[in-house]
Amino acid sequence: MKKWIYSVVAVPFLLFGCGEEELQTDANTEAPAIVEVEIQTATQLNSNETVQLAARITQNEEAVDDADEVKFEVWESGMREQGEMLIGELTSDGVYAVDYTFDHDGVYYMFAHTTARGMHVMPKHELVVGNPDMSKVLEDTSSNTMGHSEHKNEDKDKEKEKEEDHNH
Repeated sequence: MKKWIYSVVAVPFLLFGCGEEELQTDANTEAPAIVEVEIQTATQLNSNETVQLAARITQNEEAVDDADEVKFEVWESGMREQGEMLIGELTSDGVYAVDYTFDHDGVYYMFAHTTARGMHVMPKHELVVGNPDMSKVLEDTSSNTMGHSEHKNEDKDKEKEKEEDHNH
């Protein structure tokens, strides 16, 4: 009978001890380091010449060669809706790139949409191509971050279209 009582008393202490150890382990766990994206494309470019849109991806100052996705979104200022999305490919040492040709002078913008190691980073970069007439350049009203609400609204519109198709 005494053994049974000791067992009943000892089990909670053992469980409590294990639980405390797990809490200490969780408290010592650090958040992963931020994935950093450095645009490597020059800001001044020539029109009608193939250039490389490029970004170097790092984490803890080490090259990230296993990014899930790197896309370059390029648009002329004031005309984001007509922009293009280009898929970057790993070239070397964390550098992802794609070739592109700007067919006329103007001020352009580029997001380097980067998804790597559970994070999404997207720096914005201004590109001046050729010698644009700055008086004719349209103001760029897009924000420096991805319009998640824009994408959510597009998704809602698509869902609404699907529902309407289902109801007909």
